[in-house]
Amino acid sequence: MLPVGKVTKLIAAPPSAVWRVLVDLEAWPKWGPTVSGAQLDPPHTELGLHVTGSVQTSLGFAVPFVVTEFEPGRHWAWNVAGVPATHHRVEPVGDHTRAAISVPLWALPYLTVCAIGLRRIDNLVTGS
Repeated sequence: MLPVGKVTKLIAAPPSAVWRVLVDLEAWPKWGPTVSGAQLDPPHTELGLHVTGSVQTSLGFAVPFVVTEFEPGRHWAWNVAGVPATHHRVEPVGDHTRAAISVPLWALPYLTVCAIGLRRIDNLVTGS
């Protein structure tokens, strides 16, 4: 499903720094308000196309995920519990990065949570 809603944030850091936070499962709980942990299914060791795993929600239960789109250094998307979920993108803007999180129609209210996540990513990357 194509995303229909999007939030963006201009971050004073290179795209590679923002990307590292987006694909680092140990960082997800630091910026994702609804995530308390995540792990990849063996034999996977890093996020990539068709990689599977589980994400621990802030409500205390784990749900499976699969990465459905992956362009290294630029974009990744996933299905969570079999449902199309968020898309994550970075793009260079001069010496900054525009980070974006998009959602499908059914998840438009979740954009508020995504905006919090982008602010937290900015803080993690820039220390501000």
